[in-house]
This record gives sequence, C-alpha cells and structure tokens, in this order.
Amino acid sequence: MTTVRVEEPVSLRDRVYLELGKLLMAGEIDDRTRLVESQLCETLNVSRTPLREALVRLHADGMLERRADGYYPVALDIPGVRDLYELRITIELRGITRILETDELRYDNQRLAALRAEWSELKASPPAPDGDMVLRDEAFHVELCAASGNKAMVAALDNVNRRIRLIRMYDFVTEERVIATIDEHLQIVDLLLDGQLDAGRTALHEHVGVSFEVVERRALRALSARALGQSVTSLDALWK
Repeated sequence: MTTVRVEEPVSLRDRVYLELGKLLMAGEIDDRTRLVESQLCETLNVSRTPLREALVRLHADGMLERRADGYYPVALDIPGVRDLYELRITIELRGITRILETDELRYDNQRLAALRAEWSELKASPPAPDGDMVLRDEAFHVELCAASGNKAMVAALDNVNRRIRLIRMYDFVTEERVIATIDEHLQIVDLLLDGQLDAGRTALHEHVGVSFEVVERRALRALSARALGQSVTSLDALWK
C-alpha cells in the first residue's frame, strides 16, 4: 500500500501564493471582480504583507492584471499556455539533443544520480497532491536541464515555468497523477544515466505532452464552469 508523505510546511508567502492561485484556478474570483485586500486577508487568514507579496508574484506570473483601482484576475488563455508548453518542450528536448549531437559534451551524472536519489525517496513515500508538487516538478525539470550544461537554457526554462506555474496546479490534483509523475521522472533519469539518450528524449517528450493534455482538459472544464457562472469548489472536482 502506498503511504502519503507528511510534508514540511511551506513558507507563509508560498502558502498564500498557492492558496490564492487555487482560488483563481477554481474560478472562485470572477475575472471582472477587483481583488479586495481586506476580504482576501480574511479568507486566507493572513496579514496584508504576505498577501501583497502574493499579488505581486501572481501579477508577474500573468495571473493578475493591475489596473488603476487594483488587481483583477486574468482570464485563462489556453492557446497561450499551449504555446508556452511547446516552448518548454523545445528547450527541454534540446538539452538532450545537444549532447547527442556533440561528442565532447556529457551529462553531469552526479546531478542525475542526485535527482534519482531524491525521486526514489518520493516514490517510497509520495507527497500529497497539491500546489507544492508543481514546485517539486519544476525543480526536477530545471535540474535535468542544468545537468546538460547549458545555463542559458536553464534560465529560459525557468522563465517559462514561472509563466505556467499556476495553471499547472491542474496537473497535480490526484494521487494517481503524482505517482505517475514520479515514475516517469525516474524512467527518464534512468535512461539518461544508462546512456540511452534517444530513449530518454522520447520519454521526456511523452512526459511533458501528457502533462499538457491533463492541464488543458481540466482548464477547459474550469472555463466551462465559469461560462455557466459556476465556481469549482475544489480543483479535484475538475476530474469528476
């Protein structure tokens, strides 16, 4: 039987960022509604300082629009997310391709081995499906890219990840998706450590593609709910 890892608490600023992001993703706040700090502080049970930090981050991530009278949610842009996922796949696959094409380039196997050790621990005790899993997943892909040795690609991938971070909450709302992601990560790392770069590239391409399919399907359900004037009481409800 699979056990669920008891996570260390995330920082207050990250918790507020993730919880407010969930409200936006679930359609709890209409995109025509101005965000009122006092109401959000009461809803999230926090002071204004971490809330304002979260608002700034969400604005930088493209989830909020700043107008003269305050912040407003930005409507989900599925074509835009699709474009960013395409860019993400291009960057990540290039990390493997550059090593395949250049004899003197090698993966940093120490970094890959460290990734394998970390995600093997997660396989033994999977984390709960929540927004924090998005951050773990991002860190895996950034480190995988870093192991290929191109710092500019790492910076580009980090920028793309930031812009799709919140909508990717739709990817990790079930334990099944968390476990599948862990297994796929380990498969990719094992192939690269074994020198099977072509197979590793194929596995990585399929892995990111599945992630987008899940995100797109759930995001479209959320958009449909909003069009009907409904909110999704939990992200998990998007699967039902």
